[in-house]
Amino acid sequence: LTERILFLDGALGTMVQGHALEEADFRGERFVDHPKDLKGNNDLLCLTQPELVRAIHADFLEAGCDIIETNTFSATRIGMADYGLEEVARELNVTAAKVAREAVTAAMAEDPSLPRYVAGAIGPTNRTASISPDVNDPAYRAVTFDELVATYREQTEGLIEGGVDILLPETTFDTLNLKAALFAIEQVFEDTGERLPVMVSVTITDASGRTLSGQTTEAFWNSIAHAKPFTVGINCALGAKEMAPYIRELSRIADTFVHCYPNAGLPNPLAETGYDERPVDTAEALRDLADQGLLNVAGGCCGTTPAHLKAIIESLADVKPRVPQARKASLRLSGLEPQEIGNSPGQLAMVGERTNVMGSPKFKKLIKADDFEGALALARQQVENGANVIDICFDEGLLDAEDCMHRFLNLVAADPDISRVPIMVDSSKWSVLETGLKCLQGKGIVNSISLKGGEKEFLRQAALCQRYGAAAVVMAFDETGQADTTTRKVEICQRAYMLLTEIAGFDPQDIIFDPNILAIATGLEEHNDYAVNYMEATRVIKETCPGALVSGGVSNLSFSFRGNNAVREAIHSAFLYHAIKAGMDMGIVNAGQLVVYEDIAPELLTHVEDIIFNRRPDATERMVQLADTVKGGGRTQQVDLAWREGTVEERLSHAVVRGIVDHIDVDTEEARQAYRRPLEVI
Repeated sequence: LTERILFLDGALGTMVQGHALEEADFRGERFVDHPKDLKGNNDLLCLTQPELVRAIHADFLEAGCDIIETNTFSATRIGMADYGLEEVARELNVTAAKVAREAVTAAMAEDPSLPRYVAGAIGPTNRTASISPDVNDPAYRAVTFDELVATYREQTEGLIEGGVDILLPETTFDTLNLKAALFAIEQVFEDTGERLPVMVSVTITDASGRTLSGQTTEAFWNSIAHAKPFTVGINCALGAKEMAPYIRELSRIADTFVHCYPNAGLPNPLAETGYDERPVDTAEALRDLADQGLLNVAGGCCGTTPAHLKAIIESLADVKPRVPQARKASLRLSGLEPQEIGNSPGQLAMVGERTNVMGSPKFKKLIKADDFEGALALARQQVENGANVIDICFDEGLLDAEDCMHRFLNLVAADPDISRVPIMVDSSKWSVLETGLKCLQGKGIVNSISLKGGEKEFLRQAALCQRYGAAAVVMAFDETGQADTTTRKVEICQRAYMLLTEIAGFDPQDIIFDPNILAIATGLEEHNDYAVNYMEATRVIKETCPGALVSGGVSNLSFSFRGNNAVREAIHSAFLYHAIKAGMDMGIVNAGQLVVYEDIAPELLTHVEDIIFNRRPDATERMVQLADTVKGGGRTQQVDLAWREGTVEERLSHAVVRGIVDHIDVDTEEARQAYRRPLEVI
């Protein structure tokens, strides 16, 4: 791939359709009495018509392809369930790999100078882990992450047993499905001690530039970059011309090789292949991408034949391959959209805290009342108020935290106004954190892991964070307890950094240290330096743990003044002003309720900074006295009601799209009065 562009084969399904097979052809002798119809089960042909499949492989190899895919796109238990053939799933993969290997062996016998490879095709299944198939229950899923992992593991094992050289999860329409496939593949690699190159392919469904499950190209890459794929690229749904902007984007952001195997244009039922483009058309479109230095591997998807591939190979043969470029190191997260943190010193990434039962009484009350819709409104409000990430926590004794986490995250996934930002899954229980990770198609953050349970458990959890594709908050907590002094904070974080980077292979940019923001002005003298200790530790951590970020739960600092929001907000603002200068990158805050440092009244600011920096022995007493004179509810949330000035149709549309229920009864009644029939309102 450093020397030339390699060529992947075309559409095996298109070639099968050209043979106009009937039910009996799919059944063969083995399945002649099978109770369900089998026509259309192309993967089954590896068992019932292996000569046909081998001949199709041979045609693509004769056209000059370097890599051929196995006939296993739907060869999983999930895919075979439609035909009642779940039990042959593993056999299908083993046999398909052997059939492809036989074709490659024959081709290389004719021309030993040209290496040929077999890629094990792993389709997305016909179920989605991120989207509910039931419009009445957005939290429902037809398949779980664990079910997908088990399904993909069986397929991966079968393909490897059959002799593939490469694994190719392709046509990804839901990144959570792909993350499950990558999780399963990594399990197999770990268990066998052997690794194969993994090519990863996504499908951008239309001109929106997003996957079916809503992610942008960059958000997709951020979600799966942890797997360090051999190549990443785009296939299916679009022709090369329509794919061009997304291939350019992927080539810009990916530090690995890039592939593209498009459809032969757009569907056309009157064309022989079912698609618009002639071989020369597809070849010209791919040549344009190659001339821009965007490609390392090219091939074809739906509608592409050996003739298409021959034209593509001839057209691109003299084009130099793309040279992957390393990107500047940064913490790159994603929801439906990408989020980069830590690349702009002096800027704070805000983590919204109001979806945490321990930090938000309102959220806790809503969850206990089973009002998840109301809880979603709080999450939406945090995003609207500027939260870059939202923290979600259900650690409360009377709640089933795992069930709440699973249900709430599935509901969040159904609301693009919320799910566009990354999620911080927050719990003191690993089982709850893992439940949350299995719901995230984007790259989120685990909050938190620590050395509290010893190095072995710390490294186990860190490895799983990596495998799920998540960054991790690391608390300054070890076997002897929570760090409160500067020295202890630094020692624990430096030890954790060494373990994560040197033993676990963790990317430094995915490490977020929390050196513990603890309450000040409590009346206990030993607490007076807690804010200073945090800032001093932050400076040292940023200097000695390159790449790592620093975060903290800001509301802990002012716990002594709970009930006095005006004072608490001033404390938070002043602390952040100085902590950011010390190197703090992220803060768990109530987004939308941070006052501007310069707007704090001078007298209040002086007293606040006295307690933050422990500047005088009577700082706490003086702050308490002043706090009694500074009353009020603090900043109020500013709600933009400009949309209420629109027509009733515009108001209803705005409310439905954004899930706003506050005025829905009044607006619906107004519309009912204006229209002849209720159905017209709907």
